[in-house]
Amino acid sequence: MSKRPRVLIVSPALADANNGNWRTASRWGRFLAGVAEVEIARGWDGAACDAMIALHARRSAEAIAQLRAARPACPIALVLTGTDVYRDIEENEAARHSLQCASQLVVLQRDALDRLGADERAKTRVILQSATRLRRHAASRTVDLVAVGHLREEKDPLTLMAAARRLPADTPIRIVHIGEALAPELAEAARRTMAECPLYRWLGGLPRDAARRWIARARALVHMSRMEGGAQVVIEAVRSRVPVLASRIGGNLGLLGAEYEGYFPAGDAAALAALMERFAAEPAFAARLAAQCALREPLFTPEAERECVRRLLRDLLAPP
Repeated sequence: MSKRPRVLIVSPALADANNGNWRTASRWGRFLAGVAEVEIARGWDGAACDAMIALHARRSAEAIAQLRAARPACPIALVLTGTDVYRDIEENEAARHSLQCASQLVVLQRDALDRLGADERAKTRVILQSATRLRRHAASRTVDLVAVGHLREEKDPLTLMAAARRLPADTPIRIVHIGEALAPELAEAARRTMAECPLYRWLGGLPRDAARRWIARARALVHMSRMEGGAQVVIEAVRSRVPVLASRIGGNLGLLGAEYEGYFPAGDAAALAALMERFAAEPAFAARLAAQCALREPLFTPEAERECVRRLLRDLLAPP
């Protein structure tokens, strides 16, 4: 191709949001920068482009519909998020219209395929996200657990707080919770938990590099989400050889595998507390989770994701 194609990546969140959508958009933009002219924006302004890659069926629905109506031949790849796959495509008409408009669909882990109809699956591929390797530091005497994710309903921060309250006073477990509170009542709940439960500490939002260093220092990542498309923090933990204590939801099963032993029922604070206590008390169990995560690590390399993203663009631009 003599001239590099122009690719618009539509993301409902940009750098100021510091969330998973932005990180995916930014990373994919870097992967494509060597083969395309890439712009990342919240919407489509009518400018010419050779292809659109849109994140989020519902929140990017307007941009997708506008481009499809104005330039029907322009290919569109739609990356489905957790709220898309596990809620919006069943409940939201705009999200369903985005599915129809898309030339290609992308899901971020294999479990999501089962949520799509036969017509959608026929144009869907799985692209696993990636993280650079950041090896864990030497463990401290305490069992330091970290949870990373903005405080909002889908991330289920209240279950972590309730689980912390259930732990015995003499536990060696210490919990660090990282993420901006996107609702005032969740900030208040975090402050109240800190005041009443000394082993729980909420740090608020941190830059990504700082959050990754916390993950790398931890004995385990705690991931409580009720809904995920394929959580980047789980991948970051695996790439640091840090095991994960994860809610048993499709997004986590798709990343860690159905046989992984570190799950608890989503929303079950008592089960999460029991899992944390077992992790702290049974070194063999903790080592088994670490070994299971290590087996998944090769799936999440930047080189593998970059090749998949570039192949997606090649397929979008291929003649019909």
